[in-house]
Amino acid sequence: MMTLSETLELVRPNIMRLKPYSSARNEFTGGNAILLDANENPYNLWNDDLTVNRYPDPLQREAKLKIAKIKGISPEQIFLGNGSDEAVDLLIRCFCEPLTDSIAIFSPTYGIYSVCADVNNVQVKEFILNNDFSINLQQFFNGISPSTKVVFICSPNNPTGNAQPIGTIEQILSKFRGIVVVDEAYIDFCPEKTSLSLLNRYPNLVVLQTFSKAWAMAGARIGIAFANPKIIATLNKVKFPYNIGVPSLSVLSRAIEQYSNTKSLISQIVSERELLRLRLQQLSCVKMVYPSDSNFLLVKTTDANSVYNYLLNNGIVVRNRTHEPLCNNCLRITVGKPYENSKLIQILNTYRP
Repeated sequence: MMTLSETLELVRPNIMRLKPYSSARNEFTGGNAILLDANENPYNLWNDDLTVNRYPDPLQREAKLKIAKIKGISPEQIFLGNGSDEAVDLLIRCFCEPLTDSIAIFSPTYGIYSVCADVNNVQVKEFILNNDFSINLQQFFNGISPSTKVVFICSPNNPTGNAQPIGTIEQILSKFRGIVVVDEAYIDFCPEKTSLSLLNRYPNLVVLQTFSKAWAMAGARIGIAFANPKIIATLNKVKFPYNIGVPSLSVLSRAIEQYSNTKSLISQIVSERELLRLRLQQLSCVKMVYPSDSNFLLVKTTDANSVYNYLLNNGIVVRNRTHEPLCNNCLRITVGKPYENSKLIQILNTYRP
């Protein structure tokens, strides 16, 4: 198991030496001040309810206090980004030397990990999941090298929908000499399977979550990274100063106030997912519906390209994953509103190969 000092040694030397951009808002946290520091327009021309003429808090302190209360995590262990994609990019930039280091992924999985690695000129080591979409630990440990600095584990996984066992994640945390990122974008649909309980035991663990999925805030673009405060401080050094705008923070505040409503809707989506799974299994064009811990279903069809185009021509957009490893002839279908799911089944009932 890695110590905190060993974990921090993984930070790129130039990042460790970096003097971050700092504004007066980083240093001043009081209220009712005359703000003459940032060359803003002093007049709020556009919205009487939101002070969009002023820069937002660069460290989102108020929002982190509210999130910490919900998640049972210290505010110092929270990073907020422009979607969790920002955290993915920052983690690669902070811990991987271009042209030298690599990340590890378990395919099929979320494509942004490879995209961010490619943008940063960092190699990607791809490990194919087992047929049941579990991680092959032996293959992973035999395939990594000292240059593998970050591993991304999507759990629940996109596009397969399954969460990895906590025991598997803990084995990787214990033996891997690098940063372990568990992307829990869909964890609100199976909160009992979160890795957050491991955070204080493993300084090399980073848990990503988001407000885009279960919280119905995809348009607000707010993602979360939970990690050791030293890692959070490193991410804050590298991020752009004002990475989340005032309107998004306002929406977040209202959403947290209505948390009970969100939990109720999550339960409704999970119930609707099970109903949709049963109805899909009865269709002649469906060969298998895989178990899911998320708000979508991976569906193996008789001909994914044909079924996808038929749905598209009838005004229904799903994701064709047939070219992903282990996903031949598979579509990924998000659980919609009841009438949307019924329309999907109705259209699929009329499909003829």
